[in-house]
Amino acid sequence: MSVLVRPAGPAEFAAVARLTVAAYEADGQLKGETGYAVVLADVASRAEHGDVLVAVDPATDAVLGSVTFVQPGTRYAEQAGPGEAEFRMLAVDPAAQGRGVGAALVDACVARATEQGCSAVVICVRDGYAASAQRLYQRRGFVRVPEKDWSPLAGVDLLALRLDLTA
Repeated sequence: MSVLVRPAGPAEFAAVARLTVAAYEADGQLKGETGYAVVLADVASRAEHGDVLVAVDPATDAVLGSVTFVQPGTRYAEQAGPGEAEFRMLAVDPAAQGRGVGAALVDACVARATEQGCSAVVICVRDGYAASAQRLYQRRGFVRVPEKDWSPLAGVDLLALRLDLTA
């Protein structure tokens, strides 16, 4: 399946919010949590502090997935240091999973970081969840950086991954 990745427009923010929450729920990442679904659904704030990208079906323009690309020192950056880029909240509509949407979003973030002269792209994944996403990141060359693992809340352990762009 071919997808087009482009910046999200404000008219798409509601669709991005719905699919992001749905994807995280489908993966079990919102079970027993309080508040993170609200953060995921606040696409307008993400767009103020980073670049919200969407993957759309070129034939129908339906939003199939989304990701937020951020720079170090910005509100949504958790791991990025000087010269690095980061992406967060990558989500694919559960009905579109397995069709290359996630890969297209990751590739778009890596291309954007490369164009901006970044030395690396960093991300976090929740330990015990998103096995398919972790495989995708591994196939794209991301490697674990255990010394940067962290926990924003009790019971939420995030694993740090990094893709070196200088090699």
